[in-house]
Amino acid sequence: MSDILIVDDERDIRELISDILEDEGFATRLAGNSEEAMSAINVEPPALLILDIWLKDSRMDGIDILKTVKRDNPDVPVVIISGHGNIEIAVAAIKQGAYDFIEKPFNIDQLMVVIRRAMETSRLRRENQQLRKKEGAVAEMIGESGAFRTLIHQLDKVTKSNGRVMLSGPAGSGKEVAARYIHGKSARAESPFVTVNCASIAPERMEEVLFGRETPERGVEPGLLEEAHGGVVYFDEVADMPPGTQSKILRVLVDQTFQRVGGNDKVRVDLRVISSTSRDLEAEIARGAFRQELFHRLNVVPVQVPSLEDRREDIPLLARHFIEQANKTQGLALRELTEEAVALMQTMVWPGNVRQLRNLVERVLILGDGTGPIEARELPQDSDAGHGGEDRVILSGSLATLPLREAREAFEREYLLTQINRFGGNISRTANFVGMERSALHRKLKSLGVVTGAKGGSRIARVEEEEGEAQEAAE
Repeated sequence: MSDILIVDDERDIRELISDILEDEGFATRLAGNSEEAMSAINVEPPALLILDIWLKDSRMDGIDILKTVKRDNPDVPVVIISGHGNIEIAVAAIKQGAYDFIEKPFNIDQLMVVIRRAMETSRLRRENQQLRKKEGAVAEMIGESGAFRTLIHQLDKVTKSNGRVMLSGPAGSGKEVAARYIHGKSARAESPFVTVNCASIAPERMEEVLFGRETPERGVEPGLLEEAHGGVVYFDEVADMPPGTQSKILRVLVDQTFQRVGGNDKVRVDLRVISSTSRDLEAEIARGAFRQELFHRLNVVPVQVPSLEDRREDIPLLARHFIEQANKTQGLALRELTEEAVALMQTMVWPGNVRQLRNLVERVLILGDGTGPIEARELPQDSDAGHGGEDRVILSGSLATLPLREAREAFEREYLLTQINRFGGNISRTANFVGMERSALHRKLKSLGVVTGAKGGSRIARVEEEEGEAQEAAE
């Protein structure tokens, strides 16, 4: 994209324009018919196209070439020139995406003004797209837990190919961040990353949003798939894609072409597809809500994104990262975390996963009235009913109804489960925190029926009876 292509069937006209542009410091290429023009464009798209409407002895006229260029190279500005100018032709050209229309014989100064404006507009558009790509490509993966390391190992493997990836995991666990990580490490990193939020687009608008549309009034309006050409399209919560759209996306995956709504031309795209879901797609298939063929096309490489519960070790790192982020982007105080605050965060319930943690950190920073360390009292308690003023603890209803021995066992079991999971199944760190010898902790866990097992690269503690029940349920 470093020169200007001039297409005109009159040799004198195209050479005159070329001489003028070269005097102004531009490089040019010349074409006398549609075949020469399309061949030149296919070798390398120009920075700008000056195009005559009427081309003698050509298979395509100027409007046909304009349509093709705006379909395959939408960033190339096109200036239409014609010796048979009229308002209908000008309107038709502008609707099809031309930057401007100039009637022959043209004024040289007028032509230069239009060319400079068209190239400046194109340059600004490209810069804006590059800035959007850079902004969208930021995808820091934060963590050190076993579950996190397993995830990164899987993601690093899929970055080296163009294979389709299906990211599964609960809402808020960071599936889009994982998708952006794949994109940022791949050969397509400099190309677009376009998100399609299947849950937020109205079903009746889904096809227009994805495929774009063509109307006599507005001409060509590209969709998200064209925006993603050469890069990655990310289908977020793909289970929410309307059934009618699913069959059309299946066709796109097969031959990488589609038609805009209201259009007849085939649009060819080069896309890598990454999808995500927080639902069981096989269950969706069983109830007829999701196409099995589409599932198999999208689920080439399945990757499980762990919940925050499965990577509690990472909570301090994530919380500090969100504090630094809020400081850089919003100017909020750069505060530390006390050990008590970290311990409380690691024992809290996180149904919203990483997204909930980020929101909590932001809320604490906004509502906080100082720059000192964040203390446990600033964090929401699981149940304020559990604190009866000063240092009193009020028992939950179920615990209060048990005899002392059973209540103590229930408390110890739940307390140790929480602490072991907080430290990622590391018995030595748990023993050190709770103040027990490691051997004594092992004996206590055995007496309480607490066992540890592998899950997603981490060791997770659970009650032995629950493990047995889960196995029976699976059988």
